[in-house]
Amino acid sequence: LCRFYCDYCDTYLTHDSPSVRKTHCSGRKHKENVKDYYQKWMEEQAQSLIDKTTAAFQQGKIPPTPFSAPPPAGAMIPPPPSI
Repeated sequence: LCRFYCDYCDTYLTHDSPSVRKTHCSGRKHKENVKDYYQKWMEEQAQSLIDKTTAAFQQGKIPPTPFSAPPPAGAMIPPPPSI
């Protein structure tokens, strides 16, 4: 018996067929688990970047006023389309 394991939900599906997988992956709980997984990953990435930046600043590798100069062309993040 070959069962499908969903890493996001930490569970085995009772049967491994395309229809069972599709039903599982379209479910509310699975979608929430996927969203939570990537949200946590993004927070970890951001914290890692903050920690690295803080360490570089403390070691004197970054000048005290990094935002005094305008950002290079193309460096701005565009606003979401709803604005």
